[in-house]
Amino acid sequence: MADVIMLTGYLRRKFVYPERENRKMENYMDLTMNRLKLPSGSDVGKVTEELYGDMERRILAGPPGQCPVDLTASFLKLCHAQTCGKCVPCRVGLGQMCNLFDDILKGRGTMATLSLMERTARVIAGTADCTIGSGTAHMVLKALEGFREDFREHVLHNRCLYHLGQPIPCMALCPAGVDVPGYIALTASGRYGDAVRLIRKDNPFPTACALVCEHPCESRCRRNMLDSAVNIRGLKRVAVDMAGYVAPPACAPKTGKKIAVIGGGPSGLSAAFYLQLMGHRTTVFEKRKKLGGMLRYGIPSYRLPRERLQDDIRAILETGVEVRLETAVGGGKGEMPVEELRREYDAVYIAIGAHADKKIGIEGEDAAGVISAVELLRGIGDGYAPELNGKRICVVGGGNVAMDVTRTSIRLGAEKTTVVYRRRKADMTALQEEIESAIAEGAEVMELFAPDYIESDEDGKVAALWASSQIPGPVRDGRPTPVPSGEASVRIECDIIIAAVGQGIESRYFEESGIGARRGVISTQDNGAVSGMDGVFSGGDCSTGPATVIRAIASGKVAAANIDAYLGYDHKIRSDVEIPEPELSDHTLCGRVNMKEREASGRKCDFEIAECGMSLKEAGQEARRCLRCDHFGYGNFKGGRRLEW
Repeated sequence: MADVIMLTGYLRRKFVYPERENRKMENYMDLTMNRLKLPSGSDVGKVTEELYGDMERRILAGPPGQCPVDLTASFLKLCHAQTCGKCVPCRVGLGQMCNLFDDILKGRGTMATLSLMERTARVIAGTADCTIGSGTAHMVLKALEGFREDFREHVLHNRCLYHLGQPIPCMALCPAGVDVPGYIALTASGRYGDAVRLIRKDNPFPTACALVCEHPCESRCRRNMLDSAVNIRGLKRVAVDMAGYVAPPACAPKTGKKIAVIGGGPSGLSAAFYLQLMGHRTTVFEKRKKLGGMLRYGIPSYRLPRERLQDDIRAILETGVEVRLETAVGGGKGEMPVEELRREYDAVYIAIGAHADKKIGIEGEDAAGVISAVELLRGIGDGYAPELNGKRICVVGGGNVAMDVTRTSIRLGAEKTTVVYRRRKADMTALQEEIESAIAEGAEVMELFAPDYIESDEDGKVAALWASSQIPGPVRDGRPTPVPSGEASVRIECDIIIAAVGQGIESRYFEESGIGARRGVISTQDNGAVSGMDGVFSGGDCSTGPATVIRAIASGKVAAANIDAYLGYDHKIRSDVEIPEPELSDHTLCGRVNMKEREASGRKCDFEIAECGMSLKEAGQEARRCLRCDHFGYGNFKGGRRLEW
C-alpha cells in the first residue's frame, strides 16, 4: 500500500508493508509535521531574563568609589561567560585576560603583566569573530588607558587608590552633598520645617531645587536594585510646600571681614549666605534689576514661579547680606572696577554666570527676527514679553533652554512652534520629561535636521529656515555624530528663529584685569581660588561653563568654606536636626510615584506652574521606599552623614 504526501510543492511516494502501515504512517507524520516549531518560553529562559534584569539594575545602582580594576575584571568575566566558544581569541583569549586580572588583584602581577594584558587585548580586538570578543577587548583597553595609575598602584603597592569617601550614593552624587536620606525621613515623619533646615545646611535654595533640579542624586539610587529610584526631588517639593516659611539659622559673631560677591545668581547668593552665617559681612553686586541670575532670567515661571524663587532669596537676605542692584563690575562708565573691590574688601568672589549669547553660525543670522534664547528669557525675566501671537517660530537646539523657549513661545500665542535639532530626539540633552511636555503642548520636533542658512524677505526679515537632513554617524562622546544624508535641504517657513545653542561667559574684562581664563572660562584651582590673584575666588557657570543649578550652588558652598579658611577662620556650618530612626521592616517591591503636570490644553495657555506636587499619601508611600543607606550597610559604618562642614 502506498501513501502520497504533498511536501513543499512536489509529490513524494513512500511504500510500506500493509501490516506495519499504521505505525509507519504515525512515525512519518510525526517527522514531517515537526519540521518547524513555534518557540515557547521555558523556566530556564524566564529565570535567565530575570537575572539579566537584576544585573542591569545592579549596574544602574553601582555606587561611586568602586575599585576600577576590580570593576573592569567583573565586566570581563561577565563578557567571557557570553562567548559562544567558536573562535579562539574570544574563547581562550578572554579567559587568559581573566587570569591576568586575577594576578593583579591578588598581588602577583608585575609591570610586565600590564604590558601582556594590553598586547593580548589588542590581538583579541583585531582577530575575534564578533563584538563579544572585540567589544570586550576594547573595553579592557579603555580601562587600561583611563585607569592607568590605578593599575600601577595595584602592581607596585598592592593597594587601590579609590575609597568610599561618601558611601551613600545619593549624597555622593549630589554636587552640594545634601543629606538626602535625612530629609526624606523627616518628610515621612511630617517634620517638614526640619527637612528644610537640614537641606539649607548644604543648599540655600531648597524651593528652587525642589522645582527645577536635574536630580543627579537619583541616578545611582540603590532602590534601583529593587525597582526604580526614589523620587527625591518630588519629596523635596513636598517638604518645601508643606513647611511654609522657615527662618534661616542664626549667624556667628561678626568677624569684621568684608567679602564682595560679583553676581547675584545661585552661586553668588549661596556663597554670600554661608559667609554671612560664618560672621563675615558680604555685599552682592548684581548688574540686573533683580537677584536670581539664571533662576530668574533663564527659567520660565511655569517651571519656577517668581514668588517661589523669592522665598529662597528672602531667607538668604534675612541673614544680613547686602545687595547693590544694577551695579555692574567692569571698566566702563559707571561700572565698578574689580581692583577697587580688591582694595575695599578682604576677599572677592566672582560668580557672573553665563549670560552671553551664542550664534548658530550660519548665513543670514543677522536678519530681523533672529533672537537668542537668552535674550528672550532675559526680557521675560524683566517683565518684557515679546509679541508672538500668530507667529511661526523655529527653535534651533535640543537642550533644556531650547525646551524652555519652545514652551514659552507656545504660551505667548505662537501659531506654530518647531524645534529643529541636528541629532536624534534620543540624543537631546534636555530632560526627557521636558521634551515630552513640549510635544504634548503642540510643539513639533524635527530631529536629524541641521540648519543651513536663513532666508530673508525684501525687508530683511526672516522668511524661512533652510535645513538639511542628517543621518546618525560615528559615535563620539556617547552620541552619534550627525552626517549629511545627501538629500536636498527643506524650507521651513517661519517668522522668528530662536537660537538655543548654548551660552557664553562675559569674561573679557576680567581677563584684561589679569584674571586667567581659558576659552572664555575663568581658570580656578580646586578650591575656587584664582591663580596669581590673592584673595580672589570664582565659581559657578563662569568657571565651569554652563552647568546645572545644583552645581552652581555647590561652587558657592565650596568657595564660602575656602574663603573662610583664607581669612584665617575655621567656622563650621551644621544642623542640629535629629534624624528619625529607620523602620526595621522588609522593603517590598513598590512602584515609583512620578510627578504629573496639569492638562496640556490648559497649562499651555498660561504661565502658572505646570507641575503638580504629590499628595501626602503619595509622599508617604514614596518616602517609605527609601532604603536608608545612611543607616544600613557601609553607610552606617562610616557614620552615615556629615553633620558639619
